[in-house]
Amino acid sequence: MLCTARDGGFVPALILLPNRTNCMHQNSFRPVTQFSVFPPVIKNLLIINALIFMAQLVYNDVLISWFGLWPLGSPYVNAHFWPWQLVTYGFLHSTQGFTHILFNMFALWMFGVQLENTWGSKRFAIYYFVCLIGAGLIQLVVATLAAKNGQIYPTVGASGGVFGILLGFGMIFPNQIIMLIFPPIPMKAKWFVIGYGLISLISGLGNIGPNIAHFAHLGGMLFGFLMIMYWRGKLPIQPQRPMHH
Repeated sequence: MLCTARDGGFVPALILLPNRTNCMHQNSFRPVTQFSVFPPVIKNLLIINALIFMAQLVYNDVLISWFGLWPLGSPYVNAHFWPWQLVTYGFLHSTQGFTHILFNMFALWMFGVQLENTWGSKRFAIYYFVCLIGAGLIQLVVATLAAKNGQIYPTVGASGGVFGILLGFGMIFPNQIIMLIFPPIPMKAKWFVIGYGLISLISGLGNIGPNIAHFAHLGGMLFGFLMIMYWRGKLPIQPQRPMHH
C-alpha cells in the first residue's frame, strides 16, 4: 500500500446565508441570465472526481503511482514525477474513508456555484485549473525538499483548487455572511478567508498535521489571488478585457 500525503479536506463547518445580490453581477464572458445549482464545470468536476474515486477503490496503488503528485528525484521504480501529475493529483483522494473526497467536493460546490454563475463557465474553469496547478507547483517544491531528507510521498486531493475557490469567493463576495456551525458565529467571507489562510500558514510552518499539504492550500490561494488581480488589471501584464468585480 502506498503512503500518501493528502492535501487535507476542507471541513464544511459552516453554511452560507442567502444573499440575492450575488446573482446580479455580470462577467466579461456572458451575462448571468439564470442561477444554476449545478453549473456545467462544477457538475463535471463532481462527476469525474466521483468516478475516479470509485476506480481508486480497485486500482488505488496503480493510479497513485502514475497520477499522484510525486517529488522530483523519487527513487521508486514505478513512481516518478511526470508533468501531468500537476493536474491529475487533484482528481485523486485518500481511500481511507470517504471524508476527504466528500468534504472537498462539498466545498467545491458550496463556494464554486456562485463563482461559476457570476463569472461564466469558461472563466471559472480557467481559474480552477490555475489554482490547482499553482498549488501543485508549490507542493512539488515542498515535497522535493522533504524527499532530500528521506520523506518521500505523493500528494493527492483537490484542496489546492478548492482553497483557490475559497479565496475567489472571499474576493468577489467579501461581505457575504458565513455562519460557522462550531461555534455558531456569523462572519463575513473576507474574514473567514483570511483566518483560514493564516491557519494553513501556521500549520505548515509548525508542521501541524504532517499528512496534510498545508502549503498546497496556500499555493492555491496565492495563484487564485494573482489570477483575479490579473483579470482586474492590477498586475504589470494586462488582460484584453479587465474584470470589474
